[in-house]
Amino acid sequence: MATETNKTDKDRSVEERLKTLYELQTILSEIDRIKILRGELPNEVKDLEDNIARYNTRVEKYNEEIAQLKKQIASKTGEINDRQAKIARYKEQQDNVRNNREFDFLNKEIEFEGLEIELAEKNIREYKESCEAKEADIARTKEDLADGEHILLEKRAELADIVSETKAEEENLRARALELEPLIDAYTLAAFKRIRKNARNGLGIVTVQRSACGGCFNRIPSQRQLEIKMHKKIIVCEYCGRIMIDARLAGIEEEVVETPTTKRRSSRSK
Repeated sequence: MATETNKTDKDRSVEERLKTLYELQTILSEIDRIKILRGELPNEVKDLEDNIARYNTRVEKYNEEIAQLKKQIASKTGEINDRQAKIARYKEQQDNVRNNREFDFLNKEIEFEGLEIELAEKNIREYKESCEAKEADIARTKEDLADGEHILLEKRAELADIVSETKAEEENLRARALELEPLIDAYTLAAFKRIRKNARNGLGIVTVQRSACGGCFNRIPSQRQLEIKMHKKIIVCEYCGRIMIDARLAGIEEEVVETPTTKRRSSRSK
């Protein structure tokens, strides 16, 4: 069975292979069109999902920072209470001092503790301001998160609709492409796939239009155009490397370049 298939491939003419190759290109171009149709949506959905993950991480981070600030507030509040208790003890001791030196010492301790209380109170105010700022950031982030989740739902629904609409068509096109590939010799098919992969528009085989390559639009010499129309061998563009086929064989109308001579003949026939 394998020997018969190889023989069939070998006996298939260049003209038949070119026609099959162009038909394959047409199918693959249609698959590319479907991919482009939904191409940006998966990327948009992925970006939205990444943004939502970042928003959630940001909210978690803010909550952790707020919790830490509240611990510091509680610590500073406890410190103030301790220092106020010390001040109260120092004032009691001042009532029982034996000399001015002890009184002055206790007075300095009271002043020191008072300064430390002021510093702690300042720190508490700063911590509370930071908490308020972070809570405001959380509120804004949650708004952005809600908007992002709403847009994500819409984009997912849009993507699901497009995929459902084009899935059957794409599967059918892929099945047809797989049926055509065995009709092309392995060397030509491999070259065609390589060209397609490197081509920006995914065209591995192009028609000659207006005496130019349909891929890179460089002018094709007359002798080379004649060789292309003879269908005796596979010919590639010397500029872009794409396989070339004449428009008639591809089944499309060839565009004619009007020269002054052509115009004069056209006028005379009228």
